[in-house]
Parts: sequence; C-alpha cells; structure tokens
Amino acid sequence: MTGTLVLAGTPIGDVADAPPRLAAELEGADIVAAEDTRRLRRLTQALGVHTRGRVVSYFEGNEAARTPELVEALAGGARVLLVTDAGMPSVSDPGYRLVAAAVEQDIKVTAVPGPSAVLTALALSGLPVDRFCFEGFLPRKAGERLGRLREVEGERRTLVYFEAPHRLDDTLAAMADVFGPGRRAAVCRELTKTYEEVKRGGLGELAAWAAEGVRGEITVVVEGAPETGPQELDADELVRRVRVREEAGERRKEAIAAVAAQAGLPKREVFDAVVAAKNAAGPASAEGKGLS
Repeated sequence: MTGTLVLAGTPIGDVADAPPRLAAELEGADIVAAEDTRRLRRLTQALGVHTRGRVVSYFEGNEAARTPELVEALAGGARVLLVTDAGMPSVSDPGYRLVAAAVEQDIKVTAVPGPSAVLTALALSGLPVDRFCFEGFLPRKAGERLGRLREVEGERRTLVYFEAPHRLDDTLAAMADVFGPGRRAAVCRELTKTYEEVKRGGLGELAAWAAEGVRGEITVVVEGAPETGPQELDADELVRRVRVREEAGERRKEAIAAVAAQAGLPKREVFDAVVAAKNAAGPASAEGKGLS
C-alpha cells in the first residue's frame, strides 16, 4: 500500500480561517513538510494541536533535493502533509515538484482546501471575476517585467499578481505604462489581517499612491483589456504602445507591426504616428522618449 500526499491550505492572515480538517491532518500525518518550520510551530500552537509525526523543512532552496526522500516515504505507505507559510501549496509556493513526482508514481494526492489570497483579492476587487488569469510574481528586472506585461497587454480576462511591497511602485508604474494609466485595478494588502486594506483606482493613480511606500503582503488585481477598435486608439496611444515594446527590448519594426496587428490597423498608420511624434518632439525629446 502506498501512502497519501495531502496538500493543506493554511490561513493567509487570520488563524481563525484555518479549515477544520487542518488540525486533524497535522496531528495524524506521519511526516509534515513545512515551508518554514518556525511558522508551522506558531500555527500549531495557535490551533492547540501537536504534530506526532516527523517535521521536515520543504522550501524553494531544498525542494528539488528533498522531493525524492518524500516520494520514497509515500511509496512506503506514509501520509505526508505539505503546508506552506500561507495559502495553498504549489500556488506560487513549494509543492509542484512533489505533486508531479507523486502523480508519476501513482501515489494518491488529495487536498484540504483553505484560504486563498487570489480568490479573496478577486472577490474584494470590485472587478469582473467571471474569467481571470493568475500571473504570479513578475520578474524583478525592469526589461523582463515589461516583456511579461506586454505578453498580456490585450488579455481580456481579469489579471491577478503577487508582488513584494518594495517593488509595488515600480510594478504599478510598469503596468500603467503597458496597460494605460486609466486601466482599473485594486491593490489588496494584508488580507484578513488587522490592517487589511483594498486600494482601488486607475493604475496611474495607484502607482503614485504606492510611491509613498506600502507594507505587507500584496495581491494586485487588474482589469482585463477592453474591446478596442481602430477608432478608439489615437496617435498618442499608438506611439506609447510602440515605446513600451521598444523599452522591453523589441526592435521598432517588430514593435510597430505588433501594435498595428493588435489595433487592427495598417502598419503604415502606426509608423506614421511614430514618425510624427518624433518630428513634433524634436531630437532631444524624441531620444528621451525612445523614439530617436
């Protein structure tokens, strides 16, 4: 008999949100694999439970090395409980490797559903939630971040991101640059905690707000792209979209072609808008805008 891998959701803030089954699984597991054993200890103390099985660390730094050890235990009949610091394992957290390895060995994998920052932020955002995409964390480097945002520039579904507080202002500014400053968004901070805050507004407005400094765990929800036709994109917007693509490393010819295709316009029309902007700005200003 092989064992069972249990993925358990943990509170994202308020410990009272812990699913009732979590306590029973913590007490009954043969092995508890935790992203941070210290945080696990605080959680078990808050829940008033004791782990009878072996507790091991399972985090990004040792995930690849520890996975075979846990799979071996599962193959031998152990019940392994996987928990992360907050939310559901494997969702922008350790767990994917272990789940994939267990599935490959025909080992049973089940879950204890729990709180989710993604779904909580979506529900509180005030934005459409019938269709959405979870994009996780954006790259740290500015060029790579712009490139990733550019990939979903025309995405119609609501977008959800995780972000570190010290990078939030740069991320929102990049989003305003790619999606437009008026695109609606919501910054959800410290969800279910004492200082929970949901800040709603246009991306430009939110970027200015975040520049003053923001603390806590952050989830950003961004409205999907609206239906746009050629008549809705003026020359300034066409030029802005080309500039964003160039700043992300794309050559101007390819940037113009991509913007034209997305807007449903002839490439010549976008090219003419870029040239007109360059001529109107003058050499110095055009160089500053990336249009020289």
